[in-house]
Amino acid sequence: MCTVCGCGDGEVRIEGKGDGHQHGHAHIHEHAHDHHHHHDGHDGHHHHHHDHSYDHGAHHYGEGPAGTSVPGMSQTRLIQLEQDILSKNNTYAAKNRRFFADRGILALNLVSSPGSGKTTLLVKTIEMLAGRLKPYVIEGDQQTSADADRIRATGAPAIQVNTGKGCHLDGHMVGHALEHLAPADGSVVFIENVGNLVCPAAFDLGEAHKVAILSVTEGEDKPLKYPDMFAASDLVLLNKTDLLPHLDFDVEAAITNARKVNPAIKVLQVSARTGEGMPGWCAWIEAARAMQLAGHPAGAAAE
Repeated sequence: MCTVCGCGDGEVRIEGKGDGHQHGHAHIHEHAHDHHHHHDGHDGHHHHHHDHSYDHGAHHYGEGPAGTSVPGMSQTRLIQLEQDILSKNNTYAAKNRRFFADRGILALNLVSSPGSGKTTLLVKTIEMLAGRLKPYVIEGDQQTSADADRIRATGAPAIQVNTGKGCHLDGHMVGHALEHLAPADGSVVFIENVGNLVCPAAFDLGEAHKVAILSVTEGEDKPLKYPDMFAASDLVLLNKTDLLPHLDFDVEAAITNARKVNPAIKVLQVSARTGEGMPGWCAWIEAARAMQLAGHPAGAAAE
């Protein structure tokens, strides 16, 4: 998994409009990623030695206590490395969670594969909730500000985080974006994570809920193929339902598979294009926000 692959090393760019001012800067974002390879070769060149396990032609890179395999690195070292990285991330996530709690802000972490329709769904959501709550958006992509530009066109403040080689947002990136976004008390912060159903599952951002978007064009077996993400999510939005007449997609099988992984998960069927099911999604957001506001005088005052 990415906690040991070093994908987040390098430059992260944060830009956009948050508190009414234009921001744009880059900084070097460092994880405690470490790489150890054993090299050997009689010709003076370095060679990687890979020990692959085979079972009916399958490569089991996820075997062992660490749940992953890196050539030349022991399972004990992998576990320690992952624990160190996640512990550091969790410190930042806890700080973000306090920020949200102290201000009665609902934070939602939207996760999915690329092309699931996250941004279109988010644009429609913001439009439908106009006048009912104040939305702010943190957009995560490896490159470009295209999605943040689409969000800003709705009038919602948005910060773009370009992760470069990174395949997910983490607690530090989100905390840094919040400094510029400056969300109002009692508002809702939507965090649109980088399109990836693997690594974002492991990284807490301080959100109240992870919301997984699953497009009907992807296949009903996605929850079984990427169980960690669906186990970590509280809600699945089964998106692009307007395409169902044109597809061989089994809705009930998809829901059953999601609940095999996470029996408590809630599933809503929506279409950002036609608006089908969107009122139920908006009602879910408002109910989650009401729970976040409860007991937070600062948030309640912002009503």
